[in-house]
Amino acid sequence: MPGTFTYHFNTPAFKGTSTLHTGLFIGGKWVDPVVPATIDVINPATGKVITAAAAGSSKDVDIAVDVAKKAYQTSWGLKVPGTTRGKLLYKLAELLERDMDEFAALETLNVGKIYAIMKTGDIQASIDVFRYYAGWADKIQGKTIETTENKLAYTRREPFGVVGQIIPWNSPLLMVAWKFAPALATGNTVVLKPSEIAPLTSLRIADLITEAGFPPGVVNIINGYGTTVGQAITSHPLITKVAFTGSTLVGRKILKASSESNLKVVTLELGGKSPTVVFDDADLEQAVKWAASGIFSNMGQSCAAGSRIFVQEGIYDEFLAKFTAIAKNLAATTGDPFAIGMQHGPQISQVQFDRVMSYIESGKQEGATVHIGGARHGQEGYFIQPTIFTNVKPEMKIVKEEIFGPVGVVFKFKTEEEVIEAANNTTYGLACNVFSQNISRALRVAHSLEAGSAWVNYAKTVDKAVPFGGYKQSGIGRELGEYALDTYTQVKAVHVNIGQML
Repeated sequence: MPGTFTYHFNTPAFKGTSTLHTGLFIGGKWVDPVVPATIDVINPATGKVITAAAAGSSKDVDIAVDVAKKAYQTSWGLKVPGTTRGKLLYKLAELLERDMDEFAALETLNVGKIYAIMKTGDIQASIDVFRYYAGWADKIQGKTIETTENKLAYTRREPFGVVGQIIPWNSPLLMVAWKFAPALATGNTVVLKPSEIAPLTSLRIADLITEAGFPPGVVNIINGYGTTVGQAITSHPLITKVAFTGSTLVGRKILKASSESNLKVVTLELGGKSPTVVFDDADLEQAVKWAASGIFSNMGQSCAAGSRIFVQEGIYDEFLAKFTAIAKNLAATTGDPFAIGMQHGPQISQVQFDRVMSYIESGKQEGATVHIGGARHGQEGYFIQPTIFTNVKPEMKIVKEEIFGPVGVVFKFKTEEEVIEAANNTTYGLACNVFSQNISRALRVAHSLEAGSAWVNYAKTVDKAVPFGGYKQSGIGRELGEYALDTYTQVKAVHVNIGQML
C-alpha cells in the first residue's frame, strides 16, 4: 500500500501539521508504482531529505492513460455540462483557500520560497486561477457561419480527450493551476507529471480534487523522472495534447517525441533571457525596485526573470548605486524561508546551485566584473548571494544563456535604437520590461521588443486573465486568459444540408 508522510511545522511563520500521500494518484486512488521505486525529496534550505515519494514508470503512465480515457468517455468530457465542471473547479478553489496556510508551508519546505511571499503570491494566485476558469467552463462556444441559404454551418470547440501535462519545480502549485484549470474547464482529462524535485503540493492537491467531487480518473498524478514518466507521456499514442513548462532543451525533446509518435498538439512555455530597459526619464525609485524584483524574486528561478538590465547613461551610476543597495539588503536578509524578516531563500537543489555557480565563474573567467555577490551564502543549504555583473559583453555566456538564478547583468546604453537592437539580440522572447515616464516612447519600445509579454513601468506581474507565452525559442502557444482555452480545444466544423438537392 502507498504510504503517507506527515510533517510537523513549528516555525515562526507557520505552526501546524500536514499529511499527504506519497504514492501515485491514478483513477481516484493512491497506488504503488508497478515497478517499486522512490525519489528523495530534499529541503533546499538544509540539503536534508524531507521524505521519499513514489517514482512511476511508463507502465504507470499506460494505466493512467487508460483510466483517463475511460473517464473522458463516461463521466467527463462532453458527458458533463460546463456548469458542472465549473462548480467542481470553484469547489477546488474554495478547498485550496481553506488550506492555503498548509500549502504555503509545504511549498516553502520543498522549494525554498519565502513563506509570506508564497502565501500571498503563488498560493493566492493559484486559487484565483481555479476560480477564473470555473467561470469559463460553461462558456466554451462555437460560431454559426453564414454561407448559403441551403446550408447551416457552425463550429464546436471540443476537448482533446486525455492531455498530458509536465510542470517544473520553481512554482509547482501555480503551475498545477495553470495546467489543470483550463484543461478541466474545457472537458479534458489529465495525466500530470510534477517535478520529481518538488512534488509535495502536487500530491497534496490530489486529496482536494477527490474532496471537491471530481469523478475518478479525471485527474491522475504520476511523480517520476522526465526520462521515464515524461518520455512516456510525450510519446503515448492515446495522449493527443501535451502541455509543458520548463527548459528549451526539454521542449525540443517533447516536440521530437510528438513528431515521432502521433503528432500530438504541443504547448510549450520555455526559457527566457528577458530584458529590462530603463530610460533616463523613468521614475528611478520605482524602476530600481521593479528591476530588482524582476531578477531576484524567487532567487532568480523564473522563466520571465529580467536578467539583462539596460540602463540609459544619464542615470546609470545612480541606478546602479540604488540597485546595489537592494542587493545588499537581500544578502543581509538571506536565510531560512520560514524566518520572520527573511527575503531571499535558497536555490532549489544542489544541481541548480552548482549550475548557477558555474555561470558566475564563467562570467569571471570571461572578464565581466562582479559588482556585488558572486559567492555562496552560508554553509548549509543551497543559498547564493544576489549577484550583479557589470562590464559585460553580448557574447558572454552570462549574457546569452538562461542562468535561472539570482544573477543579473547590467549594460549602459545611449539611444532608443541601440537598446532595442541589443535587447532583441537573443534566441529567447518570453518577456520584457520597459521603464519611462514618456508613455509614447515606453509603448513604442514595448511594441518593438520581440517578446510575448511586455510590462511597462513594472515587471514580471502576470494576470490570470491575460495570456502568457513566448516568441522565438521561449515557447509555443499561450497560457492564462481566454487564449488558454483555445489550446485545450479543437475546432469541429459542422455542415448541415437544409435544401441543396442533387
